Amino acid sequence: MSQTYELKAETRERVGKGSSRELRRNGLIPAVIYGDKQAPLSIALSTKEVTMKIHAGGFMTTVATIDVNGEKIRVLPKDYQLDPVRDFTMHVDFLRVTQGSQVSVQVPVHFENEEKSPGLKQGGTLNIVRHEVELNVSADNIPEFLSVDLSGLKIGDTVHISDVKLPAGATPVISDRDFTIATIAGRVQEAEAEEEAAEGEAEA
Repeated sequence: MSQTYELKAETRERVGKGSSRELRRNGLIPAVIYGDKQAPLSIALSTKEVTMKIHAGGFMTTVATIDVNGEKIRVLPKDYQLDPVRDFTMHVDFLRVTQGSQVSVQVPVHFENEEKSPGLKQGGTLNIVRHEVELNVSADNIPEFLSVDLSGLKIGDTVHISDVKLPAGATPVISDRDFTIATIAGRVQEAEAEEEAAEGEAEA
């Protein structure tokens, strides 16, 4: 799980496009905290601080604390918008979480030991089907990423979700099938045809 952090915020009295533009001119971004059967809370955060957290990685899988005028609220980022041209943060949605809260979150997949895969050594290609897996997991036990060990995998082998070690209590949101994470693809048929041609020439 990523290291938690704290952000300071102030409440927003006014909402709407006009007030959002004014906030951004002052180096702040609008955000909303919702969930836990409470009314949504409109807040403003430092654009610089939030953008740094997003670019540092693990933003969507890290529980944070937001200090809103002295009240500390534990949250998990659920969505954010970036300006498509200037790449600064425009808005963030946060979900309130408490001890033991169950959340659904997209967790990145990391692939390890590519050099120990016979299939990749033979010129096969790692075909990634899912770069992220959505999990139902405790907010206090969100993994920063899921590891897939490619050791020993040959051309034609497939990695399914059942092959991936999940944190205790975590389950995939897709539960009705053992879905594919990646495959080791290769030009097997072409290689076999070349071998047969070589054998034919040797016999001749």
